[in-house]
Amino acid sequence: MILGLLKEHGKENRVALLPEIVKTFTDMKVEVLVEKGAGENAFTPDGDYEAAGAKIGSRADVFKKSDVLLQIQPPADEDIQKIQKSQVWISAFNPLWDTDLVKTFLKDGVTTFSLDLIPRTTRAQAMDILSSMATVSGYLAVLEAASKLPTFFPMFMTAAGTIRPANVLILGAGVAGLQAIATSRKLGAQVQVFDVRSAVKEEVKSLGGKFVEVEGATEDKAAGGYAVEQTEEYKQKQQQAINDIAAKSNVVICTAQIPGKKAPLLLPAEAVERMKPGSVIIDLAASTGGNCELTKNDETVVNNGVSIIGQSNYPSQMPMDASKMFGKNVLNFMKLMITEEGALNLNFEDDIVKGTCITHSGEIYNERVKSLFENK
Repeated sequence: MILGLLKEHGKENRVALLPEIVKTFTDMKVEVLVEKGAGENAFTPDGDYEAAGAKIGSRADVFKKSDVLLQIQPPADEDIQKIQKSQVWISAFNPLWDTDLVKTFLKDGVTTFSLDLIPRTTRAQAMDILSSMATVSGYLAVLEAASKLPTFFPMFMTAAGTIRPANVLILGAGVAGLQAIATSRKLGAQVQVFDVRSAVKEEVKSLGGKFVEVEGATEDKAAGGYAVEQTEEYKQKQQQAINDIAAKSNVVICTAQIPGKKAPLLLPAEAVERMKPGSVIIDLAASTGGNCELTKNDETVVNNGVSIIGQSNYPSQMPMDASKMFGKNVLNFMKLMITEEGALNLNFEDDIVKGTCITHSGEIYNERVKSLFENK
């Protein structure tokens, strides 16, 4: 099998595999063909890939010769037509959101795997790119908030008086939210956390955060640890609680998302109006509409002195470690599909392989994606 590693397009600085992971693949008798310059934005020269046993080729070579095509981002429009029916495409293309791309893959008969839909099971934890990348996002969100805030994060006792610690509100206690709690506490801030899932309360408290409880939340064990849609009555109570706490906060970090749907609106414009000038909002859900009503993806909006930063791709700003984590997840996943002889084996008897497969032989394999098309 030939595994083709593509260079990312746009502003993406990560690369799907670093040389240390390439070496593991070559030891597994897999030939790795790397597009020239694929790792340069992650500070990894072509020579490092060659030293790990990979071959370097042009983008055209990778598309022409590879059995499996690998990159982080979805294919660019000009690349979709280059994917051959006999090839397998692996990336993170958010098929619950980008259904048009799924339709294209179906029409073209391409076999695709979307790494952002790896089942959230104990066995699949070592393959979970969402958790890995959310760790980076939660960490960097706090650092950017601290750098933009016109006050200190920790409390200081000085000859000039006492500096009170920053108040941080974190919306959503998934992996990004939990990392944001840990980082905020290490920097000395006081942290309050909101999440509709009561199960995360103990995790929040263990990291030093105060869990904000709003009674009446709907929870669904079948949602695989994700948040679900809530009743209108609950949303009203939730909104009032968030608005009141946000008004007293110096920093709000928004991380709440629902797979396949627009991000829940948790911070309306009127709540932002009540916040103190100089406050900072970091919205990690910007690419799916944002938790803040005033968020614009990849932009910073200033409203009444409050900075609203829409940023959905912090991992690209830490390309070396983010690429290292992503590549290890990819390796653990692909081990399920590589034989001892280094051949590709699409074992759909494996629940992780089947659950991550989006299209194959003109059919949709992932049940959640399939349900979107059946309900239309």
